[in-house]
Amino acid sequence: MNNLVKNLVIWLVIGLVLMTVFNQFNTRQTTTSPVEYSQFIEDVKSGKVSKALIEGRVIKATMADGKRVTVYSPGDIWLVSDLLKYGVKIEAKPEEEPSLLMNIFVSWFPMLLLIGVWVFFMRQMQGGGRGGAFSFGKSRARMLDESNNNVTFADVAGCEEAKEEVSELVDFLKDPSKFQKLGGRIPKGVLMVGNPGTGKTLLARAIAGEAKVPFFSISGSDFVEMFVGVGAARVRDMFDQAKKHAPCIVFIDEIDAVGRQRGAGLGGGNDEREQTLNQLLVEMDGFEGTTGVIVIAATNRPDVLDPALLRPGRFDRQVVVPLPDIRGREEIIKVHMRKVPVAPDVKADIIARGTPGFSGADLANLVNEAALFAARANKRLVDMEDFERAKDKIMMGAERRSMVMSEEERRNTAYHESGHAVVAKLLPKSDPVHKVTIIPRGRALGVTMQLPEQDRYAYDRDYLMSRIAVLFGGRIAEEVFMNQMTTGASNDFERATSMARDMVTRYGMSDALGPMVYGENEGEVFLGRSITTHKNVSEATMQKVDAEIRRIIDEQYGLARRLIEEHRDKVEAMTKALLEWETIDADQIDDIMAGLPPRPPKPPSSSQQPQPPKPDAPSATAPAAA
Repeated sequence: MNNLVKNLVIWLVIGLVLMTVFNQFNTRQTTTSPVEYSQFIEDVKSGKVSKALIEGRVIKATMADGKRVTVYSPGDIWLVSDLLKYGVKIEAKPEEEPSLLMNIFVSWFPMLLLIGVWVFFMRQMQGGGRGGAFSFGKSRARMLDESNNNVTFADVAGCEEAKEEVSELVDFLKDPSKFQKLGGRIPKGVLMVGNPGTGKTLLARAIAGEAKVPFFSISGSDFVEMFVGVGAARVRDMFDQAKKHAPCIVFIDEIDAVGRQRGAGLGGGNDEREQTLNQLLVEMDGFEGTTGVIVIAATNRPDVLDPALLRPGRFDRQVVVPLPDIRGREEIIKVHMRKVPVAPDVKADIIARGTPGFSGADLANLVNEAALFAARANKRLVDMEDFERAKDKIMMGAERRSMVMSEEERRNTAYHESGHAVVAKLLPKSDPVHKVTIIPRGRALGVTMQLPEQDRYAYDRDYLMSRIAVLFGGRIAEEVFMNQMTTGASNDFERATSMARDMVTRYGMSDALGPMVYGENEGEVFLGRSITTHKNVSEATMQKVDAEIRRIIDEQYGLARRLIEEHRDKVEAMTKALLEWETIDADQIDDIMAGLPPRPPKPPSSSQQPQPPKPDAPSATAPAAA
């Protein structure tokens, strides 16, 4: 884009210069003033003209009083005789004509200008001015070398196992003989798989930074163009460049853009994307070797990749970059907190415990939001209160305090959220209630936020049953205390029904139907496979599935209703606290459940003294966020 602007400015300057030259050529500057021809003849007859210089049809006359005028003759053949008759001195010069070169230039300049502009824009469209039409097949990979890639393993946190997996790539690039003398062969390709924001791209850059080798970076979508064959040509060109700089690393981000399974979909056929994939397969493991070139790819959709791409010899190793656990989150938070001034009351371990399921990118956003909250309040330091507000904003949505709600609707929301919270506190397998609010956040009128005490990787049957019962607590509280039903529970019912259906059809948690899968996994629908998949379940079996789902929902609905009716006083007390303070925390909820008056809200933190630096603080690192 910068080159385009630069070239346009150059063309504009050239046009202005030429315009000025032609203007000077066509309108010759003169100190004389023009007069009409009839007036000039009258002045000649009256003796006012003393001298005349004739150049073709242009007459430059000098008056008796010294004034100079210009006259354009209409071709009067008696003009000279009239001038001689009245005693005017006559001087004649031949009319100046422009040179042949200037005539050619003036006549051809507009066409040359149009041709130049057309060639310029064609070069821009065909490859940024680098080779014109032949630049279609040039690779768009950007190369980073040791001078402009300073990312190392010290800059990656929260994925220690993934770092260990790829560390031997660095050892091979530094000392290949270590592996070759024992007959070992380094993987030709490494596929990094993980959720968005877990640090796949950052880890690939760290490998190149540690090995101090060239690093070619390109996105999968950069290969595909509207012209047939361009993608395959770019793959060839990229590997040709990589071989010249071997040993090196080629990193392809979002490889699923070109690596999807061939023949998938309704049409099939030999489209441009499949040609690109075929060329990539040949380059990675074909007749010609790619010694010293290691291909690293990243994707969060490994299920749609072509099997030929994942076989040994191409992407021989898959490295899973998972979401960070509590220790990884603490390290990532510490990394980002070094970039902002934090108050002494900020504890990274507490923040990490309260952010289960956050990726490295989410934690970076959390620290940034906390810094923005502190800046809005004109604080000098970012304290724990700012981190809590940032966490609430990310997990529950932004507050909508400007939203006007009637008192009846506000009271209904308070009962609804109190129903969720009381049922959650009474069920032993339920996650602890962290906070309850009736301030509208995001698309919800109120939120009951539960946080697990530790990271969960598998869920048992009792835990899922408790979650279903908690979801029904809001609607039941509306029925018991407000004698009405509202649409506010629609999302609760949707989640409860989906959970019960998964328990029956996917998790085998139904005694009546047993450990069998009664439906395909709809979490990641891929048309290429699902279009040919048939549900081998009879109508009678599906009726049993529906009846079992109905039974689970009815049982948990009845359980939640019994708990709320038995603890009406706690629901009333919690509703009263919510109407008074709008938001209550875990300590206030514990007081209510213990039959005690809830303690008042905590005052805002006032600790704004800078935290003294620790003498043994480790060096700053960057988080595992792509």
